[in-house]
Amino acid sequence: MKSLLYSLPFLTLFTTMGAEPRNVLFIAVDDLRPDIGCYGVEAAKTPNIDRLAGEGIVFERAYCQQAVCSPSRSSILTGRRPDATKVYDLDTHFRAALPDCVTLPQHFKANGYHTAGLGKIEHHGFEDGASWSEPRWFASGYLVQADPDDWTKQSATRFEGVPGEYANPLSPEEGKKRANGKVKTGPAFEVSPKSDDELPDGATAAEAVKRIGELKTKGEPFFLAVGFVKPHLPFVAPKKYWDLHDPAAIPGPAIETLPEGTDPFVGHTNGELHSYVGVPEGNPIPDEFARSLRHGYYACVSYIDAQVGRLLDALEKNGLAENTVVVLWGDHGWQLGDHGLWHKHTNFELATRAPLIVKAPGFDSAGGKCAAPVEFVDVYPTLADLCGLAVPSRLDGSSLRPYLENPATPMIKPAISQYPRSSKDHGGQLMGYSIRDERWRATFWRKRGTGEIGYIELYDESNDPAETANLANKAEHASVLSHLQGFLPPVGTDEAPPKSPKPSRSQKPGAPKFDPNEPRDVRYDRLYPGQAKLTEDQYLAGQGGDKAAAKERFAKLDKDGDGFVTRDEFIGGGKSK
Repeated sequence: MKSLLYSLPFLTLFTTMGAEPRNVLFIAVDDLRPDIGCYGVEAAKTPNIDRLAGEGIVFERAYCQQAVCSPSRSSILTGRRPDATKVYDLDTHFRAALPDCVTLPQHFKANGYHTAGLGKIEHHGFEDGASWSEPRWFASGYLVQADPDDWTKQSATRFEGVPGEYANPLSPEEGKKRANGKVKTGPAFEVSPKSDDELPDGATAAEAVKRIGELKTKGEPFFLAVGFVKPHLPFVAPKKYWDLHDPAAIPGPAIETLPEGTDPFVGHTNGELHSYVGVPEGNPIPDEFARSLRHGYYACVSYIDAQVGRLLDALEKNGLAENTVVVLWGDHGWQLGDHGLWHKHTNFELATRAPLIVKAPGFDSAGGKCAAPVEFVDVYPTLADLCGLAVPSRLDGSSLRPYLENPATPMIKPAISQYPRSSKDHGGQLMGYSIRDERWRATFWRKRGTGEIGYIELYDESNDPAETANLANKAEHASVLSHLQGFLPPVGTDEAPPKSPKPSRSQKPGAPKFDPNEPRDVRYDRLYPGQAKLTEDQYLAGQGGDKAAAKERFAKLDKDGDGFVTRDEFIGGGKSK
């Protein structure tokens, strides 16, 4: 029998004194660390996010549950920690472990809201049909509908989206092949000649602006989730955003090595960065290249800031700003050479700490800043609370309402992040639980399935915010460690996840049919955005109908017989010149 949490009845909309239901604008930003003006970073150029902060509350110490995309997003969407979702990687759907869970947008949908998701909300490939009132929209030219009862059954409708982000992508043969077989077809950063809307995030913002107008006309309460991909690698942004920044003014890391007294297994080898074309081999990353990476990151943050501004302007233009809760969050932090590391994938402060800004009608604390540690699992109960919906039981977080009422409210509970690692010197398969209170960060690397602690880190975040030294072996801090260890989850909660099935995606019935009058150059760019030439498998992936017939077409198009179909060969239709 399903628990009460997983069989929610239709709940009454915003019952507080019969007030009009509040809308929700839920803005997700990939890989965004708090290098934003409202977080005190002077080099940042983020006037629109700063504007939102001036109308809401900035949570200065907000922490994700795990510093990698899918685990973090799964936790914020379900209100559950990774040990409950069993999502510790990019290969597992939370419904493998929690098949009947009611997600944050699903809860709003059950209460009469129209829920829509644009861009990256769940991790790509793990779209959740039960959460949304309509198919998921992607700037690349896909509408994806997952079966509400079986997320693995997906159908896709194509539309004319934006091509790939690189201005001149390499062919797959010229690109850099990763160990997993995937190929990167461009560099880690690019000063783009494209306009905002010729890149995916600008196209997403344009669609969101259109949707806000349509939702206003429709008149129903809405939960609109808008997911931006930048500043995720590669750092591609229009030139005008690069020009906003003087590379010499962008701060570098306070420490470029792992903390003193820390074992190397807690870090990584920058594999994600090294997968891009042109990145120098080995570590550390050369200074000049590192400066360009930081410049690119800041340019991308400014690019996203402009898109956020478009959303806020749309709310104002449509008269929705005063009745819409806006939450902006980064799915985790990012290390820009700090500790010698690039990207996330650790339990350090800069990897787990991310922006969280909440603007809600009815509070007198606009422009306030909250210094107490909070967690992303707190977002689900907060939004339900602010919109007058029942807060489901068994969520792992709690409403942030006390901080919205008074940002100076002291810490209610510490924040807990975690990351799996393997170390033969410290117990084999480990789960690192990182406990963050108002001063300390203690990370306990516990042998999975047991109570045995294999390794400990302790950082004084008040007196050593750059985490330069691990203090775990200092006898004077034994009581601190003992206290924080009391917040560890029960032994056995970190058991391996059930194997997640792979989704199957088909052409949605009723999708637009083949148009014989469509120009071939337009058709190529629609079907194969950003690809200079195609292998037979790549060609077949964009072709419907009889695969044998498609193979014959490929052979005909491959006029020079080199095993590839170029864009020009496709446009020429296999005809002799």
